[in-house]
Amino acid sequence: MKLMMLGWELPPYNSGGLGVACYQMAKALAGKGVDIQFVLPYKARHEDSEKFMEVVAASNTPPLVNDKGEYVAMGAYSGTCPTCQSRECDHAREYGQGFVAATRKYADQVEKLVRRHKLSPDIIHAHDWLTMEAGVRAKEVSGRPLVVHVHATEFDRAGGHLGNPLIHEIEYNGLMAADRIFAVSQITKDIIVREYHIPEDKVEVVHNSLDPDELERTIIETNNYMYAKELRKHGWTVVASIGRLTVQKGLTYLLESAALALAHNPKLLFLVSGTGEQRDQLIELAADLGISDRVVFVGFVRGERWRELYEIADIFVMPSVSEPFGLTALEAAHYGTALLISKQSGVGEVLRNIMRFDYWDTRKLADEIINISLSPSLKKELMEGVKEEYLNFSWNDVAEKLSREYHRVMRGRRRAMHDDSKLHLERVAA
Repeated sequence: MKLMMLGWELPPYNSGGLGVACYQMAKALAGKGVDIQFVLPYKARHEDSEKFMEVVAASNTPPLVNDKGEYVAMGAYSGTCPTCQSRECDHAREYGQGFVAATRKYADQVEKLVRRHKLSPDIIHAHDWLTMEAGVRAKEVSGRPLVVHVHATEFDRAGGHLGNPLIHEIEYNGLMAADRIFAVSQITKDIIVREYHIPEDKVEVVHNSLDPDELERTIIETNNYMYAKELRKHGWTVVASIGRLTVQKGLTYLLESAALALAHNPKLLFLVSGTGEQRDQLIELAADLGISDRVVFVGFVRGERWRELYEIADIFVMPSVSEPFGLTALEAAHYGTALLISKQSGVGEVLRNIMRFDYWDTRKLADEIINISLSPSLKKELMEGVKEEYLNFSWNDVAEKLSREYHRVMRGRRRAMHDDSKLHLERVAA
């Protein structure tokens, strides 16, 4: 089977969990014998990915890295270059039209590759709204079936608000054109069915998983790590949260809960990792709440610095307003961290040894943090329970399910083509 996978990013040029999920999913599928062409909107070397699949660049545009060495997602900003702050440089002209324009340019490029037969798949697999239009165009040109994989909807990204109507339109068109839809959780499936009026039987829930080999315990002992480690020796509890600093992630509620928890147990240290448009607002909120000496904003981290956050944490909190899945929770489980997960997060469908709360219930979250921090037996029970539970996850199981669904879609497509051909012959004969 030849699979064309359309994705917006792959490690190391990834700004979040989507690229990680695509990488691990593709690696597991390749292990099952699937021949994969993974099409990216930028051109760069992905040495790990290139070991098991063909990585195709839709353009000659290189990935953009800002002055802090952080990857900036294609089309992630509008107008001003994040490296030189200019509106006139090559980067600004190439990238600065915004996300929607970037996705349409990518769709044009993918269509050209298919028309020129540089891409000739048996099936097309598009990830999220960023690649949906490209997937629909590729289906129209090639006549091959399209699978759309929904990792998040615009309803999720907007944190309960309406969001961008253009993105809603792209999502709707992509979902309607798809032969099959994969949703990363039942929560996401319910949104697709309710908000986009898609038939339930068209949507299959495929939960994300984890590759333990990607989480090897290698640390470099940064200042934050050593500081937290020293505090733990003196009875402190370290609480970590890792994700984009956006309204979707519910971090204002976490800080409000932190203030309530610290009033009962001052030996708490909160580590918040990530970057995003809420960064300055969150720093100001921590100051306004009088807890800035207990909250450390560590920025966007990857590699050893990313793993050491899990290593040092006693408690991992995911306070998301709307989280389709939440791979970071599985990563935290790998390190045996006690997990506090909002009821609005899809990962709670597959983890049981966790504590739950509604994202807006700051008192409940504060109580859970206090209870774990002051009860060694409860903390141990949660840590050991989730660590044992996570061992049941495997991307190989995900790949098996995807492979079955691919074959089901292709059989359905062949039957439909046969029926159309038969009907045509009957009309000609009549």
